[in-house]
Order: sequence, then C-alpha cells, then structure tokens
Amino acid sequence: MSLFRLRAIARKEVLHLRRDPRSLILAFLLPVLLTILFGYAISWDVEDIETAVLDQDRSKASRDLLEAFRSSGYFRLSMFLEDPHEIRGIIDRGEVRMVLVIPPDFTRDLGATMGGRTALLQAIVDGSDANTANIAMGYARGIVQSYSLRIAFEGMRFRPPIRSETRVWYNEELSSRNMIVPGLVAVIMMIIAAMLTSLTIAREWERGTMEQLAATPVTRTEVVLGKMLPYIGIGLFDVIAVSAIGVLLFGVPLRGSPLLLMGLSIAFLVGALGMGMLISAVTRSQVLATQVAMVATYMPSFLLSGFMFDVKVMPRLLEWLTYLIPARYFLVVTRGIFLKGVGAEVLWSQGLLMIAFGVAGFVAAVSVFRKELT
Repeated sequence: MSLFRLRAIARKEVLHLRRDPRSLILAFLLPVLLTILFGYAISWDVEDIETAVLDQDRSKASRDLLEAFRSSGYFRLSMFLEDPHEIRGIIDRGEVRMVLVIPPDFTRDLGATMGGRTALLQAIVDGSDANTANIAMGYARGIVQSYSLRIAFEGMRFRPPIRSETRVWYNEELSSRNMIVPGLVAVIMMIIAAMLTSLTIAREWERGTMEQLAATPVTRTEVVLGKMLPYIGIGLFDVIAVSAIGVLLFGVPLRGSPLLLMGLSIAFLVGALGMGMLISAVTRSQVLATQVAMVATYMPSFLLSGFMFDVKVMPRLLEWLTYLIPARYFLVVTRGIFLKGVGAEVLWSQGLLMIAFGVAGFVAAVSVFRKELT
C-alpha cells in the first residue's frame, strides 16, 4: 500500500465533497437536524393526561381524591361531566384519555371500610394508545393506593407494616430523553455514515471518472480506504456535534470518558462506512445506492437495535437477528458512557464486536469493488 496514492484518493474524495452541496448537507447539517427533531419528537414520558371527572358523590372525600390526582402532575382534570352518557362521546372524539367516575355512595362506603365494605372508583381509559393507557392506569393505581393508605391509617399512631424505598441509578428523573438522545448518536450515525459512502463509488461510475482510476496503479484497498478516510473524520465531527447537542440542549449527562467514546466511535464508523461502500460498489447508481442504504440502516437501527423496543421482549427469531445489527452494540456504548459513566472494563466486549464488524465491512467492500471496466 502506498501512502502517497492513499492520500491522493482521500484528497480526491474531499474535492468531490466540496463540490457537492447535497453531500455537505447530508454530512454536516442532517445529523444536527435529526438529533433536534427526534430529541423533541420522541418521548415516552406521559404527563398532563387529559382526564374527565364524573363526580356523583360531590363530597369532601371525593374532592380530596380528585385533588390527589390533580397535584400528582400526571393528570389534568380538564372536564367535569354531569351525565354518564357523555363518557362515550368524549372518548370517541379523543377529547380525554381517561374518565374518573366516583359513585354516589363513595363517602358512605369509605366510612364503612372497617366493616368489610370497599369504596369504588372507576377509571375508564382510552385503550387505542396502549402505551399511554398502561402508563395512565399505573399512575392511577399508585395515586389511589397512596390515598387509601392515608385514609386507612389516619388518626392511628402505628405505621404500615411495610414501607418500600426505591433508588433509581443513572437516570434519577426517569426521563426518557436521557435514554433517547444517547441512542440517537448510534442510530443517526449508522444511517448517515452508510448513506454518505453509498454515494462514493457510484458517483465515480455515473460521472465517468472510474476510467481514470482504472488507468492508475492504485489498488482496490487503497481506493476503498482512501475514500473512507475523509468520512471517518466527518463521522467523528458528527458524533461530537450530536453529543454536544444532547448535553447542552437536552441536558443529558455525559459521565464517562469522551476519549473512549471517540475511540469506540471510530470502530463503529469503519463498519458503517464499509457497509455504505459495499452498497455503492454493488449498485453503481447513486439513487439506488441511497435507497438501499436507507432500507438497510434506517429500519434495522430503529427497530432492532434496542433503541425503540427492548431486545429481550422480542420474539426469539428477531432477538437473534439483532446480533447482526451493529447499532445494537454502539447503543450499549453510548448509553453506558453517557448515563453510567462506565469504562473499557465494561464495554470491551461491545468494542471487540464493533471492531469485528468494521473489519468485516471493510473486507467485504474491498472484495466486491472492481476497478476494471466491463
């Protein structure tokens, strides 16, 4: 391998980038826009759940219970009903997510709990959004349980027999944004890196400059590696930019080593760029290469990396398939470094897998690429 020829190929690719505004936008602007867009748009936090109330008891006890719901911060009591027949209409129209129904004998049954009776509270939840419905029901059960314990032990001097205390590590506020933004680093870089290099070799064929390369003594390895080098630098810049946005704009903590993040990012980027080069060498068309790169990276990275859904709850066949998705390993790295502050002693296995993926991607790209004209 000649360093002179390698540098020439890399310089040639930089000149291609400078003269192609679309590639520059894809390389520098799109990762920032995607991070901001997804960072704000994707959230699993459920707050201010629109709730209607049908209070048929209209007592101090029912008002106290409703105040417990209101003060929790999870529910917004936005509508008070007079007739049970109104419930179906407001749920069908999507005006509320949940309806609390307090029966007329609520206070009487609450005062007779020592005699074996139980006061009832009905929560009617819109299940068309199963995730929000489950979260809303969980919040409601917690509020009712806390209210019930307060009523049961009111005026008594002894304490409940069991008191649970929980501690949350690494994401103390249970903010979904702290989990989403580090994952976006992995997902976005997988998509952008593969799409950038998917245009490189295809661009040579479409512009007719492959004949010039064919006439030179440059080897296939030098072509692939030389074209990848500028994009490794761009990829590292994008990782830094996306990470800075996560920390400064979204307030995500960066507890681990930035140098370790950069080192493992290089291993990941080589594999992602190699995949793009492989696609570019096979398709020889920029439009087709972009489409194939999007299909091969976007859906697997979002759905099978553990970013949107926990890998452990997937069907066994899909769980095995996730081991072929490199974003899965980089996702563990980014969340581990950002949130947990772990080091190489924990992430070494993920690093080895990403290095293996990078080597495989590079070797596959070199093997498929043909400099000869046909």
